[in-house]
Amino acid sequence: MPTSERLPLPRTDPGRSAKRTVQPALAVGSLRDPTPPALPFTRAERRLVARLRTPDAVQRWLNALPYNMERGGATLRSFRGVVRAGTVHCFEAAMAAAVILEQHRYPPLVLSFESIDQLDHVIFVYCGARGWGSVARSRDPGLHGRKPVFATPRALALSYFDGYVDFTGRIKAYAVVDLRVLGRYDWRLADTNIWKAERFLLEWPHRPIVSSDRRVERLRRRYRAFHEAHGYKPWKYYRGRERWTGLPAEFRSRG
Repeated sequence: MPTSERLPLPRTDPGRSAKRTVQPALAVGSLRDPTPPALPFTRAERRLVARLRTPDAVQRWLNALPYNMERGGATLRSFRGVVRAGTVHCFEAAMAAAVILEQHRYPPLVLSFESIDQLDHVIFVYCGARGWGSVARSRDPGLHGRKPVFATPRALALSYFDGYVDFTGRIKAYAVVDLRVLGRYDWRLADTNIWKAERFLLEWPHRPIVSSDRRVERLRRRYRAFHEAHGYKPWKYYRGRERWTGLPAEFRSRG
């Protein structure tokens, strides 16, 4: 495993071209969609969807699930697979959140990050009455969700920049994608791994994020020093952490 506490997106398809496919620009969805798709949920899935009506409720549900360490091999489960397995990692969390909240008229939008160390991260994003927010799961508390207070998706993406820096990580680009462009591909309830959804996001054109080398090196030195002294990733000194959601209690209690 890499030293980063973020989950790498598995790149297991040797036939995938390294060149990113150029896709047309996609307009971000409306605040709320009028009619969610009719899906063949099981009774347990339907009860869960009915109970998790808000992004905050979905974030709490995701936090309560054990983190998927993929000890039996790489996975990329749909919402149905997450419910059955009872574990989740970052990509699976974003896809599950998209399925649940789509039923409550949120467009199924995800934000994909590219990092210089190829340890990417994917989150569900939505537009609330006061701005953009997110739902996310990670082994890193700084990469969980955000309150819906950001003026644009880019501002939301930038809120992850400082927390992304560790021994090797640094955000270099982001993209917001409406999963409905996958068409008839079953990313919602598939019984098998949804590798096509991963490849789709990897190949989607990302918008660059330009950042200062000096700033990153300062953050990296601070990270190394804190990690060596305490044995876990720092979170309390990050700017804007009052906008984070889904911070586990074990991290909230650390002084």
